[in-house]
Amino acid sequence: MNIFEKIVAGELPCKKVLENSKFLAFHDIAPKAPIHVLAIPKQCIKDFNAVTPDLMAEMSDFILEVVEELGIKDSGYRLITNIGKDGGQEVPHLHFHILGGAPLHWPYLA
Repeated sequence: MNIFEKIVAGELPCKKVLENSKFLAFHDIAPKAPIHVLAIPKQCIKDFNAVTPDLMAEMSDFILEVVEELGIKDSGYRLITNIGKDGGQEVPHLHFHILGGAPLHWPYLA
């Protein structure tokens, strides 16, 4: 069981931003920006390559709700997902990093 599955199961705590029956958004424990939130499906899906179009559409709607809740929808934010080892994916569970709260200039995440 990976760390995100443990968070979904309630075995590990998180600072929740938003949750519904299919998705969870919570603050990253090692933020790279003033606002750094992770959005995940509760179902364990390895990465973007494995997500279905229908679930991705629902996740997109959820992420839009999250950025509205965070107050960064209009000011702007960065949305990132890493796929596989070479892409920098550390947890084998689809997740999107939502970063904002300040101007983000490349390579902000270096």
